[in-house]
Amino acid sequence: MRIPVKFEIRPGMNVGMIRYILCWVMEIEGLFLLLPCIVAGLYSEKVGTIYFLWAALCLGVGYIGSRIKPKNTEIFMKEGMVTAALVWLFMSLLGAAPFCITGEIPGYLDALFEIVSGFTTTGASILNDVEALTHASLFWRSFSHWLGGMGVLVFILMLIPVQNGSQMNLMRAESPGYNVSKFVPRVRGTARILYKIYLVLSVMELVVLLLSRMNWFDAVCITFGTAGTGGFGVLNASCGAYTVFQQYAISVFMILFGVNFSFYFLLTARKFRIAFRLDEVRVYMTIIVAAVVLIAVNTRGYFGSVEESIRAALFQVGSIITTTGFSTLDFNQWPSFSKCILVILMFIGACAGSTGGGFKVSRVIILVRTSFRRLATYINPKRVRRIKMDGETMPEEQVRGVEVFLTVYILIFVLSMLMISLDGFGFETNFTAVAATLNNIGPGLEQVGPTANFSLFGPLSKIILIFDMLAGRLEVFPVLILLYPPTWKKR
Repeated sequence: MRIPVKFEIRPGMNVGMIRYILCWVMEIEGLFLLLPCIVAGLYSEKVGTIYFLWAALCLGVGYIGSRIKPKNTEIFMKEGMVTAALVWLFMSLLGAAPFCITGEIPGYLDALFEIVSGFTTTGASILNDVEALTHASLFWRSFSHWLGGMGVLVFILMLIPVQNGSQMNLMRAESPGYNVSKFVPRVRGTARILYKIYLVLSVMELVVLLLSRMNWFDAVCITFGTAGTGGFGVLNASCGAYTVFQQYAISVFMILFGVNFSFYFLLTARKFRIAFRLDEVRVYMTIIVAAVVLIAVNTRGYFGSVEESIRAALFQVGSIITTTGFSTLDFNQWPSFSKCILVILMFIGACAGSTGGGFKVSRVIILVRTSFRRLATYINPKRVRRIKMDGETMPEEQVRGVEVFLTVYILIFVLSMLMISLDGFGFETNFTAVAATLNNIGPGLEQVGPTANFSLFGPLSKIILIFDMLAGRLEVFPVLILLYPPTWKKR
């Protein structure tokens, strides 16, 4: 007797839907490119014409393409990851063009590095003189942080009609963290809640900075950089030229934007007990307090008063752990102990579900608890121990996923550092350059410190670091899936 065998035919890549989303991205980016035109008009800058023409081209082509809706709008996880990677790459390729066309950043690779750094909220720059840029280009550069902070796909999910399961696959592919959950039954509603929180916090910071008498242009650009945890400043001194109150305000908002947005949602829903029981938020705040105290004590002799040392420590700790990248001084001159703490914070990063980068506090918690579970297993092999987060047992699949992420993360880090070392720079420069880009931080140490930039690297190294910025922002796997040959094979 022959048993019938059923062969499951898996569909190939939904290229039509990917093309449809990319056209929407082009149209939306064209719309946002009109904002620098307005700024150019306010400051009577001729580059506004170039921004307008490029915006019109993107709007026109994107509008035509986005009106042709594919019959199949379903997106599986594979398409979600490929789409996320292509969207960020496509968005960067388009966004770099105005810098190059205006001649403000002559080489296209340098322009691409700058805008990828902007959209991925990294803040690493190849510019020797930031203040030489026009107001329009400075605005576009900073606005790319705000747009990339929450994610362009999250914004698009509020607009385009896609099946609910497909929307979740897109959001999971783009959103930072080990797990993405829905606040409300519909994904589109979740996207709107995220952007409302993001917008409210941004407006709050803008109002505070304006009330502190910061000029409106700086206030807007600094808000974009803080909200997206990006770090592009409009002054060569970054935030060192601002007042004491303004530095404290920026420090506080950097830390607030590094908090998991689930915390804010729970607060607005008046679920205070659940909100303050979130393990990640409590550990995140504990790390910040401990790091500030240790650095303030260690650097006390570098400042004229205790207040100055605390303010400098708070600002740099908030900037590094949230991967914002602003600076008020050259922390490259600090003692080795303080610099080691900052490097550790580079890898820990902010909370999952925030606009910050890095490995994420939640993953660190899971890995530490997994290590203790392993030690306990050696002592008592028969005892079953579960990993818990926020009082709930985590599925073993999620725990393994964090371990796999760490493995791939380390592999990319090592290979990237090996490749850029061909340029012949020192270990500390190479190590922190990769750490700063893969973790979306911005400044590193030594020759890529807060008073330096990344222009010293050759073309190959810049391509590697661009890859690292994209991989870091998209949590590694979407970029790898895009480059993985079997992804594109029909099954």
